[in-house]
Amino acid sequence: MAAKYGQVTRPGGVAATVFRMAGRSLAWLLLGMVDAAGAWFAARLYLDGAIWPAVALVLGLVATTYVFTNDRAYPLRYIWPGLVFFILLVVYPIGYTVYVAFTNYGTGHMLSKAQAIRQLEQMVYSPPGARRWSFTAFQSPTGELSFLLYDETGPALLARDGRVRPVDPVADELVDADQDGRPERLGQSTALGVQQLARQLATLQQLRFEWGDAFLRPASLREFEEVRQAYRYDAATDTLVDVRTGRLYRPSGGYFVDADGNRLEPGFVESVGLANFARLVKDPAISRPFLRVFTWTFLWAALTVALQSIAGIALALVLNDPHLRFRYFYRSVLILPYAIPAFISILVWGGLLNTELGVVNDILAFFGIGRIPWMQDAFWARVALLLVNTWLGYPYMMLVTLGALQSIPQELYEAALVDGARPLDVIRTITLPLLMIAIAPLLVASFAFNFNNFNVIFLLTGGGPPMAGAQTPAGHTDILISYTYRLAFQGGQGTQFGFAAAISMIIFVIVAVLTVVNFRMTRALEEVSENV
Repeated sequence: MAAKYGQVTRPGGVAATVFRMAGRSLAWLLLGMVDAAGAWFAARLYLDGAIWPAVALVLGLVATTYVFTNDRAYPLRYIWPGLVFFILLVVYPIGYTVYVAFTNYGTGHMLSKAQAIRQLEQMVYSPPGARRWSFTAFQSPTGELSFLLYDETGPALLARDGRVRPVDPVADELVDADQDGRPERLGQSTALGVQQLARQLATLQQLRFEWGDAFLRPASLREFEEVRQAYRYDAATDTLVDVRTGRLYRPSGGYFVDADGNRLEPGFVESVGLANFARLVKDPAISRPFLRVFTWTFLWAALTVALQSIAGIALALVLNDPHLRFRYFYRSVLILPYAIPAFISILVWGGLLNTELGVVNDILAFFGIGRIPWMQDAFWARVALLLVNTWLGYPYMMLVTLGALQSIPQELYEAALVDGARPLDVIRTITLPLLMIAIAPLLVASFAFNFNNFNVIFLLTGGGPPMAGAQTPAGHTDILISYTYRLAFQGGQGTQFGFAAAISMIIFVIVAVLTVVNFRMTRALEEVSENV
């Protein structure tokens, strides 16, 4: 009887049955361990306030359990790991970039509103006439710190477990062996010297002990101080109150701002709609550099593809000549730029093109030509980039063209020679049109690749020389991807992740359009090739 849809046939026999039972038990054990670890991690995310990541993790665990326990989902087991990584490494970054593009996420706006409120509420101030205490620190065998506080106005205090209370000499087991008024032991805890305490400075900076309506915290390695909460949040009115002055701060533009425009930091992430995209149009200090970067990006990709394809096709046509002596040696030599890692070649070229010490300028000076400011002048920096990228890319184009030339029927050339066609006419009417069938999609793909070719820009010129008067970090050789990187990580005014994400979306749309064009061109050329 044929197996029903969704059922899997398995070999019979006692050994096979035992093997299946052992395999199933092991699979259930591993799946249980994964679910337990995932559930623990989801609980931690939820407790930390990351609700949506926790929900996504739980849904992923449920789906994974279903796929690996239900026979109807058996085929999915082979693609499920890849699908999970596809979601994590492709879908999620794209979705998160889209989200960030509509926010003010960046320097000063890294926290959620709730996190910013918690940080502001943790700010303290020292009131007029605040008391101070000298102290002795004690550390238990398990590493817990306690503090014995002294001043001239009252009894000693014990700061422990986040609270402060008067000292009970008997109950707290104070031991003052040398009778100097400073105990050496507190129960099982041992007194720490200043040098020992200095090693725990990071821990001391985080300590705060409740003391009535105030707090006590270490002011130095020798003193505690009285502090009070500086700001208090009122959820009913969504305002922060300055406890010292009574001034109100309301949320506006990603900050809490008072009536005079004074704002509190840190700010928080909030939606700004299309503001990041509008900056590209409305702000001249941004739109002008962006337009120049945008134009150069297209020019850079087009010129790179043109130079690489011209050099690669020309060399392939020469090396394809069967009458050329040592052509295999030439092929081996000319492919070397493709064999060497690109980042090494770029760094080497950076040294060769150094204005003062580079070999290229030394050779030019030998022939009486002045030294060229390769990296200091905008025009020559662009020329240097095109030369280096042509050097890096022509071998690949040459190899593809050599392979495509082998597929052109020799009968076409023989017929052309019989008709009296000249060599250039043969190349123009036969070779190049048939080559385009193979290399036209490659040209479009190469354009899309160089449109986002970050490495050569970053390693050779770093996007420089800088544009004068640009409000954002923009250079004359920056393309959109390097400009986005500098916005996100090298901005003089701090990082601007939201603005960088908006530009990333524009790049994504452009590359998507190029991909569609590539697919359409590929299908069209496939139809042409069927008639050859």
